[in-house]
Amino acid sequence: MLRDQCIKRLLTNIVRLFLAIVSTQVCMIFYRKLDFKKDSFLLVGSFLVNLTHCFNPKLYHFNVSKIQSRWSPAGATWYGSPTGDGSEGGACGYGSVVGQHPFSSMVSAGGSSLFKSGKGCGSCYQVRCTKNAACLGNPVTVVITDECPGCVSESVHFDMSGTAFGSMAKQGQAYQLRNAGRLQIQYQRVQCHYPGVNLAFHVDSGSNNYYFATVIEYQDGDGEIRTVELQQAQRKDEWLPMQQSWGAVWKLNSGSELKPPFSLRATSLESGKTVVAINVIPVGWHPGATYRSVVNFDH
Repeated sequence: MLRDQCIKRLLTNIVRLFLAIVSTQVCMIFYRKLDFKKDSFLLVGSFLVNLTHCFNPKLYHFNVSKIQSRWSPAGATWYGSPTGDGSEGGACGYGSVVGQHPFSSMVSAGGSSLFKSGKGCGSCYQVRCTKNAACLGNPVTVVITDECPGCVSESVHFDMSGTAFGSMAKQGQAYQLRNAGRLQIQYQRVQCHYPGVNLAFHVDSGSNNYYFATVIEYQDGDGEIRTVELQQAQRKDEWLPMQQSWGAVWKLNSGSELKPPFSLRATSLESGKTVVAINVIPVGWHPGATYRSVVNFDH
């Protein structure tokens, strides 16, 4: 009953406050003749008093810090070279590009809740540490490019490259932070942003005229891919569904000869956005080659 009364009183006072503000603005023109200013401020004061009474944090169990914060706890370790990119290759299939722009070694292997059986490849997270003296406390962004199957001590675990782990440290204290070995950190999911970089398709070395597989790289936005489809030349109404082979690798085992050029259509996992890279795989394509498109999910 008290809550209902407070909510009703709050709504009433919001209307009164709005009318008071409008009235004050209009009537200030006639301020010297009509004394509206005093009454308006009294009404605002009344509103604030009632607002304070009705929204007592103890009464409503209202925690502002919890509402504003999107950060969640996780565990963190690092692997590979202290200033390296973790492990070239990895369970996503990105290979050596993890050490190059735009990944730039700011990458991480993920436990099962982050790797998601490969669906998590390419997703972006902000991470920060605050509980070690060497922690800077500012967030840095990492991309999931590998799996950490042994990371089971926490429900969420990042096994970062040495570069990414050290980037959470204060200037000149990356060594001290890496020397801690394991940290309790905070993380939050964020959109991926690769300004000026479009989707790239690295053709698997085992591909041929009847079997086509590709790694999708640099997807911005969600970062995660739900479906990939392939369209052959001269078959503009037919999209062939590809299967996730492993990690970020998608495959099509046609059973009949595939006719290039190929267009590829990708749909993101969370937002459902779809992009089409028209004729991105040209006639005369080669296994092991990378072909860049002119599209991406956010531009």
